[in-house]
Amino acid sequence: MKDFARSDNPAVQAQLDRLGALSVPDGRLGLETIREMLARLGDPQDRLPPTFHVAGTNGKGSTCAFLRAMLEADGKRVHVATSPHLVRYNERIRLAGDLIEDFALAALLEEVLDVGEDLGPSFFEVTIAASFLAFARIPADACVVEVGLGGRFDATNVLPPHVLAACGIAALGLDHERFLLAPEDGVPTDPMARIAFEKAGIAKPGVPLVTLGDRYPAEAQAAIQTVAKAVGAPLYEEFLDFYTYDGNAVFMPSYEREIPLGYGLGGAHQSLNLGLAITMLRQQDKVCVSEAAMIAGAQNTSWPARLQRLCDGPLTALAGQNIWLDGGHNPSAGEALSQHFADQPLHLVLGMLANKDPAAITASLGDRVRSLTVVPVPGHESHPAQAFGPDARAAANLEEALLGLPSDDYPVLIAGSLYLAGEALRLNDEVPD
Repeated sequence: MKDFARSDNPAVQAQLDRLGALSVPDGRLGLETIREMLARLGDPQDRLPPTFHVAGTNGKGSTCAFLRAMLEADGKRVHVATSPHLVRYNERIRLAGDLIEDFALAALLEEVLDVGEDLGPSFFEVTIAASFLAFARIPADACVVEVGLGGRFDATNVLPPHVLAACGIAALGLDHERFLLAPEDGVPTDPMARIAFEKAGIAKPGVPLVTLGDRYPAEAQAAIQTVAKAVGAPLYEEFLDFYTYDGNAVFMPSYEREIPLGYGLGGAHQSLNLGLAITMLRQQDKVCVSEAAMIAGAQNTSWPARLQRLCDGPLTALAGQNIWLDGGHNPSAGEALSQHFADQPLHLVLGMLANKDPAAITASLGDRVRSLTVVPVPGHESHPAQAFGPDARAAANLEEALLGLPSDDYPVLIAGSLYLAGEALRLNDEVPD
């Protein structure tokens, strides 16, 4: 599955066209290609500022958002690499606080693509090579890097121990089974243990590894413990000196302070992501972050398309109801959405990639769904309406879906894919910056 990208800048689009033409041999695993490409670029990954590396099935992007906000609240300049982008490819590379500018992006992609053309790299490998090259060239105080898929064979997993401040693993669930559960000798056979094993592949000798501990299934927790011990990574499974509180905050007893979740992040699961981020900061010694910065950063964190309430705009004007947006697409995300909306009836507008479970979101929401409208995911192969049962209605796009909703006071949830979420933000003039 390719991450399609478009730009209004001709120079950027020329390089995105080259990216879009890349293909990867089916089932290729390993870090050989990304390592060779980086070697040709002078191994920039060896010269990064102190780096926080985050894996997980759900919540890794939110954890990265909390980390960035708290570091920046302390006055730090922060590079960030996240994926996928929602509207513009530039969202994947943030340099010292700002999204990469078009002129710099075009030159950077051209340099990396030219160097690695004969290697047959993937879209993501080129993106990570470009990110690390930019991070090594532009001064900053810290980096935050989100794993793309898995961990052990993810292109970000070339980060050496000496640049890493801490590694973290957010919530775990079954996703990308074709890749992460591919048969292999010498790996766990239990599905959740295997997922945990793959995510724990980011662990490095001497680098703090922070996890959610017994909040994982027992077999997953055991797999992470085994990997950490084998690698020599100090393992921290308990949140330091604070606990999650009321699903909307964490409480720090030593400071007698309650920290509400950020203004752009809602849901009980976000308190765990915040806890993970705080513990990662407090268990490392390469970047100093004050208590006040942690509190201020946590309160001001935002992360688009994660239980985001859309502002007034062209898209929301079509419905006349509150519209919520979430990129969740697996059962764990469905459960988080179910907890957030509790007993609230809602209208669900769903678009899901064809390789995802159609019931991942609907099963958790159950009979609270008063109407289900299925839309295609632009630029990607997606499930048709009939995959969601006889009550699902098809619409050609988000605009048609919202115009066809009943006129009542129930909120609307657009979910099922981050690519669909990106389209919703674009249509509503809420381009992430």
